[in-house]
Formats: sequence, C-alpha cells, structure tokens
Amino acid sequence: MTQPLGRLSADHLDSVRAHFDKHAPATTRASRSYRRLLAGYYNRLIPPGASVLEIGCGDGELLVHLHAGSKTGVDLSEAQLAHARARIPEGTFIAQAGELLDLQATFDVIILSETLDLSADVQRLLEQLATVSTPATRLLINFHNNLWRPVFSVGEWLKLRAPVPVSSWLSSHDVTNLLELSQWEIIKRQPRLLWPIETPVLAPLLNRWIAPLLPFGCLAIFTIARLRPLPVAQPLSVSVIIPARNEAGNIESAVLRTPEMGIWTELIFVEGHSRDNTWEEIDRVRAAYPGRRITTLRQTGKGKGNAVREGYAVAQGDILMILDADLTMPPEELPKFYDAIATGKAEFANGSRLVYPMDEKAMQFLNMIANKFFGVAFSWLLGQRVKDTLCGTKVLRRSHYLTIAANRSYFGEFDPFGDFDLLFGADKQNLKIRDIPIRYRERTYGTTNIQRWRHGLLLFRMLGVAARKLKFV
Repeated sequence: MTQPLGRLSADHLDSVRAHFDKHAPATTRASRSYRRLLAGYYNRLIPPGASVLEIGCGDGELLVHLHAGSKTGVDLSEAQLAHARARIPEGTFIAQAGELLDLQATFDVIILSETLDLSADVQRLLEQLATVSTPATRLLINFHNNLWRPVFSVGEWLKLRAPVPVSSWLSSHDVTNLLELSQWEIIKRQPRLLWPIETPVLAPLLNRWIAPLLPFGCLAIFTIARLRPLPVAQPLSVSVIIPARNEAGNIESAVLRTPEMGIWTELIFVEGHSRDNTWEEIDRVRAAYPGRRITTLRQTGKGKGNAVREGYAVAQGDILMILDADLTMPPEELPKFYDAIATGKAEFANGSRLVYPMDEKAMQFLNMIANKFFGVAFSWLLGQRVKDTLCGTKVLRRSHYLTIAANRSYFGEFDPFGDFDLLFGADKQNLKIRDIPIRYRERTYGTTNIQRWRHGLLLFRMLGVAARKLKFV
C-alpha cells in the first residue's frame, strides 16, 4: 500500500496542482513547437505498438504526437486532463500524483518529460514507477540542461514560455543518483536540441547536425533507464552459432571446448563455401559426438553476417551466442556471457579483447589501432560504452534478436559481418549493452578471413550509416 506523503511534499503538490488548474491549458505557440520536436525524438525511442504511460502529461501536448499502441496520462490537474481527454479521446487519463501512483497495470514505456523538476519527492516518484514496470519496461526521461536556466527566465518574462511553479533544476548527476537510489539503471543518455522552436533551415541544421557535436549546450537531456535486475540466473537454453569457413582444424576443438550451459546447449555449425574439408570434418565430428546437440548447415548466401542469420533461423535456444570458429575467443569463456544475460545484468553481451593482455601474434598493430578507434567512435554514436565493437562474440536473448530482425529495415542490409547489424539493432531497441572482457588467443589453425583494407573501408561506411541513423537524426 502506498504510504502518505509528508506535509511539506503534500503542500508542494497542492501548490503545483493549483498553479496548473489556474493556467490550463496556457500552452504558448513556442511551447507547442518545442513539444513537437520532443515528440520526434520520443517516437524514435518508442517501439511500434507499445503501451505508453506519461506522468505529468498536462493537456496531452506531447502524448498527442506520439505513435503508440495505447496512451495513458497521469497528472495532478483535472483542468489540464479535461483538455487532454478532448484531444485524445482514445486515451486513458487519471488525476493522481506520481508520488502516490496506484495503477493496476504495467507499461512498455514510461515517460517523464520535464516532470522531475516539479516533483515533490523525486525518489518517491521513481520508486512508484517500479510498481507499473516489468524488466522489459523502458523509462524515458527528458529534463532541462541547467545552462538554459537564464534563457527560460527571459522567456517567461517575455511571455514566450508558459509560467511554471518553482522547480528544482536537477543536474545530470542528481538524476543519475536518484535513479540509482530507486531501483533504476541508466542505459544511455543523449543530449538533444540546440534550437527548441520549429523554424525552417535553422532548426534542422542546429538540431540534427550541430547538436550531436555540442552536447554540453543542448537544452533537453534524454535519459533511458530500466529496472535494475535481481542477480538471480534464470534457467535458460543456449544456441551457439559457429560460422566456419576453411576451419577444418578447429571443428573438433570447438565441440570439445564449448561447455554445456543452462538447461541445454546446442551447437550450430554453418559452413561457408570452404576450400578445405571443413564440411566433411563437421559431418565427422557430429557423428563422433552423439551426446552433444549438433546441427549442421551449408550456407546458402555469402559472408559471416548471412551465416549468422541462417544459424539464428534454425536456433531453438533462449540465448543466442556467436563463436568464431578460429577459437581466438576461448569457448571456455562463454559461461560469462550466459551469466550476464541469464541474470539480466546485460541484455546484449559484447566480447571485449582489449582489456586483458593478449597473445603476441593474436592481433596485428594496425588492427589494434583500428579496433580502438572504432570502439571510441561507436561508443559516441551509441551513447553506451562499447570498447571492442569488432569482437566476433556477441550474445543476446532470442526474443530480443527477433525484435531486431523485425526492425532491420531501419538500417537496411548493410553489414556483411553481422556484428553491427546486431549492435545497432540492440541500441535501437534500447537494450542494455555490456562488455564482457575475454582473453584473446592466437589462431592455431588456418589464416584469417578478414581483408584489412577492404573491410576497413566497409567499417567506415557502416560508421556513416550509424551516424546518420542514430546520432544525426
């Protein structure tokens, strides 16, 4: 049962309610323009058909522009909610304080758009949101950059901005701390909007192309969070996809060295037009180890990305793993990835070869430099730290992969390696990405299938795709 608020907090809520009842709707043209810009960003973060709850929805100015499956708004002011019901007749609107939230439902997405600064008790509000959330719920917050405080004061004085009661002006550190105190974990933070009014040429130029380069000056700070998972591993099944091209000498070792994980573990070999006897070796090994779940495929397309997707298409496990057949990522380290996914500590586990010392000949110097560069570049684009984007071992739940695959058209068929298709898709679905440090080893059989210069140019092209689709939007 929700506990009552203290007297000071209750007085604050009464003051805020009275203010918005008096000024309803009192939305200026500039404010409506700003809300439409915010809605453009929110629509990129909200999955199609999602159920959305907005706390502090006011007159529905943001909700009306969102592409959502269902819309629920909560606000203190009945006068504001009357306008929201008229604008969004299919929505559900409830007069209630977020700090006292009591709804018998859960939601895919919860929005706090400039609501934290007006809250009587931010920690209490965030704790109450957990009661209407699941592990899959995403909390989307935007709050104002403190640098803009003088600008807003001038805007109110000039009556370009609707009046608001005294607010807290929380900093990024404040918001991070309050989320961590309230069961929430930040996935990523994205500053947006240098120009908060829709104006031809100027708004697209500043907001799309300049804002990502000047994040410290942006007005709106978007934060995406999820409930912090309990560290209890769920019993799950595992599919390990092993693309294999000219890797005959590694097939048996892959079977012998890959541990059983979870309820059961299946190995799916996808042979990719080898010039040696890789396919025959796969057949021999499958017959030699009848106690292991082994599936074999001959790739119909080309490239590792295609091989991985063909392997995923027949995989039955709850968790999908990629293991490169060169075994430079030791199969013995796969349980680390299983634990990260099964406990919910990560929703996308990415191998990182750049933490521990590696074998002397495991990675050439220029490759090392390229890996570090792309790690920094893609971390900036994704808004989540990814130290080694080029490590072949990437692990996620099958349910998350199916969502990524269903939305693949957003980026297009651009990735012959398969790594970035998954990485970009995971970021687009707001999954929590974590690096899993591994000990990278020298190849003991065969030669690499990577062509440094040609594939390097492809990576720069993919960097451009990511920049256009994820950052400069």
